[in-house]
Amino acid sequence: MHLALKTLLNHVERLEGFVYESSRIREPAGGQRRGLAAAPMIDIHLRAHQRRPGKCSQCRAPAPGYDRLPERRFQFVPLWGLATFFVYSPRRLECAQCGIHVEHLPWALGKRPITQSFAWFLAGWAKLLSWQVVSRCFQTSWESVFRSVEMAVDWGRARMDLTGISALGVDEIYWKKGKFLTLVYQINEGVKRLLFVIEDRQEKSLRAFFIWLGKERSALIAFICSDMWKPYLDVIAKYAPNALNILDRYHIASKMNKALDEVRAKETRALASRVRAQGAKVILTHSRWCLLKRPENLTDRQSTKLKDLLSYNLRTIRAYLLKEEFQLFWEYVSPAWAEKFMDQWCKKVMRSRIEPMKKIARMIRGHKPLILNWFEARGQVSLGAVEGLNNKLKASIRTSYGFRTAKAITIMLYHKLGELPEPELTHRFC
Repeated sequence: MHLALKTLLNHVERLEGFVYESSRIREPAGGQRRGLAAAPMIDIHLRAHQRRPGKCSQCRAPAPGYDRLPERRFQFVPLWGLATFFVYSPRRLECAQCGIHVEHLPWALGKRPITQSFAWFLAGWAKLLSWQVVSRCFQTSWESVFRSVEMAVDWGRARMDLTGISALGVDEIYWKKGKFLTLVYQINEGVKRLLFVIEDRQEKSLRAFFIWLGKERSALIAFICSDMWKPYLDVIAKYAPNALNILDRYHIASKMNKALDEVRAKETRALASRVRAQGAKVILTHSRWCLLKRPENLTDRQSTKLKDLLSYNLRTIRAYLLKEEFQLFWEYVSPAWAEKFMDQWCKKVMRSRIEPMKKIARMIRGHKPLILNWFEARGQVSLGAVEGLNNKLKASIRTSYGFRTAKAITIMLYHKLGELPEPELTHRFC
């Protein structure tokens, strides 16, 4: 069975009012074949349908022709690994309402040199690969990939469904030297997506989210999971008064790990200065991850190292045991018994004379009601979703080797984590 290229194009990309006239392979000029830009390309020439008038690009009304512009090339989805272009000389029309304007081209994106199909094709692959890799694989520029993703994000953000938002997660990431981004996630059961990104880590950053969301939707929020930063807590209390504010257990664990690491580093330096003259080995050397990782995640070698460490009466070991003991807090069913355990644990820490851990105990006492809210929200909202989405976010940044501007990283995050809607296309190429 013979399948012509025109038949294939009319099946996947039918253009109302236009006809696929001819196609040819265009060899690189001068016979040079260096790089993708010098590879053979497919040119597909189009012409207007003889019996159909052009449509004004402003009002979409039919209008008579005025003159023609020079030939333009629009990059299309590659065919068989060859860069493919639509070639057409646009008409200028004399519209009775709008005056003289270029005709509406159904495949074009304004003055951009790529087709709509190719733009959505690039945006689809940009969810899986870095923008630089996408541009190299499909023989286009990084700018074209960026603009395509920006188009997809703008289209999706304008049409995203904001109904049913009852649980939020608030966090921030450090993405560049001295630069932070404030992130707001929806963490309802079954719906986990990025809702809002804004530069900086300030009170006005989170306030901008609630202004964008609106008073009515903010009043319907039942749970908000955040860290202990006071400006965040103040904004949440003001703009979402009906929400139960929950302190993220992963932030508490992170604070404890930092305190433990501080104790370990200080004690390691103290022991090293004592045994340096004797030529002995410091037992805490290479013990950082043995102490910071959860016991079930240790390797065999780390487990053996930890077993040896636990036989010593060191401040670091006492801090480690306190940290691990607090993990029992999250296993309680009754908030009342959990509160009693918390009070006893804090008393024990305050008597330990380990200053970094005492600082953690004071922090927990100061935020006790918000920490206990965790038990009320357990089972109703996915409290680990924020950390999971953050891990995806960091992986995306690593894959792309970072971003230079806040605009670029914001567009990337919305595209990959926003679960944005996409238009119904005639044919989905990827």
